[in-house]
Amino acid sequence: MTRPQIFEMFSRLAEANPAPRTELEYGNDYQLLVAVVLSAQATDVGVNKATRKLFETVKTPEQMVALGEEALKQHIKTIGLFNTKAKNVIALSEALVANHGGEVPRDRDTLTELPGVGRKTANVVMNTAFGEETFAVDTHIFRVGNRTGLAPGKNVLIVEKGLEKKVPQPFRRDAHHWLILHGRYVCKARKPECWRCVIEDICLFRDKTPAPT
Repeated sequence: MTRPQIFEMFSRLAEANPAPRTELEYGNDYQLLVAVVLSAQATDVGVNKATRKLFETVKTPEQMVALGEEALKQHIKTIGLFNTKAKNVIALSEALVANHGGEVPRDRDTLTELPGVGRKTANVVMNTAFGEETFAVDTHIFRVGNRTGLAPGKNVLIVEKGLEKKVPQPFRRDAHHWLILHGRYVCKARKPECWRCVIEDICLFRDKTPAPT
């Protein structure tokens, strides 16, 4: 895609959704971090169902440590990989208390040192909690980046680097939200709904899906 095409793409996505945000429910930076860790290989809807009651009483890492791993498992047992995730959430909570005064650090490298926190999770937290211009490449963004021609790449890091290079201002802060939502609801994996896509004429995907008859 050319630079003018990319600018036009984000202009249209922004016009359609002026204030995009994560669909995960949270009350503070710590709860956001936990929710993003739990969302790996799980849906935001499923995570929200599991965390609503949990987040009513657990708002800090100290409270999570006090809750304990077994009790946490009972809250999140409907989420995939809940045993491993519970262990990681308790461990990262202990690390936040011990090393960061119970606060979520505003630094991607420091975040990735926490148990269960990879680069994508750190990017989400940096963007959503702190407003940093990071690009968290999940399966949706990876697909949209490749399918549209916006930022093609064989792995998520290549796509992330492509987005960092190509996404222009004033769209950089919200770009990953627009791309995730576009991939989740329009540019779907099995059958993209091209007939209702606002960037259909810009997208480089050749096998456009026709409108259902």
